[in-house]
Amino acid sequence: MPPGRVILHGVLFAGSIVSLFPLYWLVVMASNTTSDIYKSPPVLVPGPYLWDNIQAVFRTIDFGGSLMNTVIVAVSVTVLVLFFDSIAAFTFAKYEFPGRRALFALLLVTFMLPAQLSVIPQFVTMINLGWVGQLQALIVPAAANAFGIFWLRQFIISSVPDELIDAARIDGAGFFRQYLTVCLPLIRPGLGFLGIFTFIAAWNDYLWPLIVLNDPGTLTLQVAMSQLNSAHGKDYGMVMAGALLAVIPLIIVFLVGAKQFIGDIAKGALK
Repeated sequence: MPPGRVILHGVLFAGSIVSLFPLYWLVVMASNTTSDIYKSPPVLVPGPYLWDNIQAVFRTIDFGGSLMNTVIVAVSVTVLVLFFDSIAAFTFAKYEFPGRRALFALLLVTFMLPAQLSVIPQFVTMINLGWVGQLQALIVPAAANAFGIFWLRQFIISSVPDELIDAARIDGAGFFRQYLTVCLPLIRPGLGFLGIFTFIAAWNDYLWPLIVLNDPGTLTLQVAMSQLNSAHGKDYGMVMAGALLAVIPLIIVFLVGAKQFIGDIAKGALK
């Protein structure tokens, strides 16, 4: 093997170890007691208390209900974002209409606004709609976002030739047929990336659910986990066990989504 390739493999291996170590350390902490975690030198191997800590999590919070709420919110937000953002991006990329440049510039301006600025207006809107304490208060405000529209617009411009759109128009295809039969098949890698990004962001969202959810039956996983921490502030083994349970679905989604994402890129390269 050439020396350059050996060095490259060594760097990649070292990077993998550094990236995976936080997950390994989470397993170590989740499987030990708080006293073991505080030991010096620190414990570096998993302990025998993982199942005990997991049982403590389920005794302290409604983990199953919170998990289901989080799945509903994350999946719903991801589907809606992919649908609305892709339609808006397709329109910006391939259609001329009055005010298109100004509207897109206004969209870009929203990138410079802190998300915290919208918290109070959104909360007042949720009160007026009677949605406080309900999951739609998390889903509807997140149904579209400027980043997704910008990302997919750039992807469509580079991946969907104007000639294909013109040919579809000549064949009598309307807007939605062009979108469904021409645009979507060519932007699957972009949709895959945006889907993974959106799902993870919705899964990990904490501030807005903490503000708008006041019913114990509708709490998402991140808010429920904060109650776990406050109920047992020093039981770090149990808290880390809850964090481990919460991160497992994300790892599965990332692995499955990344495989599909890479596969779509490879297919596009072959075409």
